Amino acid sequence: MKTATFKGYLLALVATIAFSNVYIFSKAALNEVHLTQFGIYWCGFGALFSFLFALKNKKLGQLKLLDKKQRRILILLGILEILTTTTFFISINIIPDPAITSFIGNLFPVMVTVGGIVLLKEKFGWIEIVGASLALLGTFVISYTGGTSLKTLFIAGTGVVVINAIFATTATLIVKVHVKDISPELFNLNRYTWLFAFSLIAFFIYSPAASIPSKAFANISIGAFLEFIAILTVYYSYQYIDASRSAIVQTLKGIFVLIGAYLVFHTFPVFYQFIGGMITVIGVLVMTLAQAGIFKKLR
Repeated sequence: MKTATFKGYLLALVATIAFSNVYIFSKAALNEVHLTQFGIYWCGFGALFSFLFALKNKKLGQLKLLDKKQRRILILLGILEILTTTTFFISINIIPDPAITSFIGNLFPVMVTVGGIVLLKEKFGWIEIVGASLALLGTFVISYTGGTSLKTLFIAGTGVVVINAIFATTATLIVKVHVKDISPELFNLNRYTWLFAFSLIAFFIYSPAASIPSKAFANISIGAFLEFIAILTVYYSYQYIDASRSAIVQTLKGIFVLIGAYLVFHTFPVFYQFIGGMITVIGVLVMTLAQAGIFKKLR
């Protein structure tokens, strides 16, 4: 494996571990505070971290060099990030077990892979199709309730996760196309600037109490820092490997979230949801190994 490719996978793995903990810390905080209270603190910390990092790496000067097209891209990404992040934390708030949210979220790498094939001309074969199909099957098993109507067919919050995956996929593909022209630091700063502005508006509309419990404050500050690291390393990984490969590695977060949720919240999916989650993991592992060229002889 080439050094650059290895570096890309390593960055994706770091992002995976960091983002796995985002599920845990955000769920712990949301159990104590209102969503708008959560948003103002979480995005405030994220904006601070991203500003200081961009300042340290002397990337703020690039803002003056952006052309009209790049500015429009950042505005579009800002809107997408608001939609993506909002739906993500709403799903965390709705679904009791963060491991379930994570497993259903495996729709994201499938969508990124399909988008990478169609828009970015990334390579894809029949083995990857088998892996994607397994991931979709596992997602269905996890979210299925046994109901007969559309309203009762899937567990509450499933639709929000699907919408989140669509928005996240769109943002990911845009970043992948333009990451060589706009630095990861600026992408991250742009993301949190928009999120913090949106959180401020929501905070003033709902007018919740400004003070929050110290434990929630600690969970938010740690979780926001881990999300900052996760998003940044994801952006960096796009400089070395295909967006679909990075997204597939990130899918392994389901296992980390499963362990973390059990240790912190003492929750564990029911048996069929666990099986469905493992099917999604197997599916994305098949896709990962195929993308890495392990199954070349079978193509």
